[in-house]
Amino acid sequence: MEAKPPQPEPTRPGNDSGPPRGARPGSTDPDVLQLLAEDATVELETVETGRVRVSTVTHTRDHLIDQLLARTNVEVKRVPIGRVIDAIPPVRDDGGLTIIPIVEETLVVERRLVLKEEVHIQRLQTTERYQETVQLRHQTAEITHVPAGQPDATQGGATGSITESKPEET
Repeated sequence: MEAKPPQPEPTRPGNDSGPPRGARPGSTDPDVLQLLAEDATVELETVETGRVRVSTVTHTRDHLIDQLLARTNVEVKRVPIGRVIDAIPPVRDDGGLTIIPIVEETLVVERRLVLKEEVHIQRLQTTERYQETVQLRHQTAEITHVPAGQPDATQGGATGSITESKPEET
C-alpha cells in the first residue's frame, strides 16, 4: 500500500503566523482538515502446489461367447425317371424341395423327349451351439499426485497413487 502525501493548502488571509493548512499532520488547530488517501494494489501470482500424472494400463480378461448359430445344409439326390414327355417341364418348388428336370433328346425313328431324371434339392435347417472364449481388453487409469518441489514419478520420487478401474461391460 502506498500513502499519498497531503497536498499543501494556501494559507488563510490574515493569519500569516500559523502553518499552512494540511502542512502538519497531527495539528491541533480545529480549522485544519487533514486528508489522507491509501491505495491498494492486487497482483496475481501462479504457485505450483503439486502435479498430477494420469496414465492408462490395458488389461485383458476372458469372455465366453455362447450363441446359437443357424446353418442350412443341402442334400442333392438324383431320382431316375426314364419317361417320354412332350415338352420340357419347368423347374418347380414343392415346399422346401426344388425339383430341376434333366432332359435328353434321343434319336429314334421319331424324335421324342424322354425325362431321364430329376434332381431333387431339399433344404434342411439345423441349429447348433457355438462357444468360444475370447480375450477382451479394458483400461484402468492410474493417477499419481506429486507434491511441489519433489521430482516427478519418472525420477523415482512419487508418493501416493490412486487407481480407478472400470472395465467395459459387454
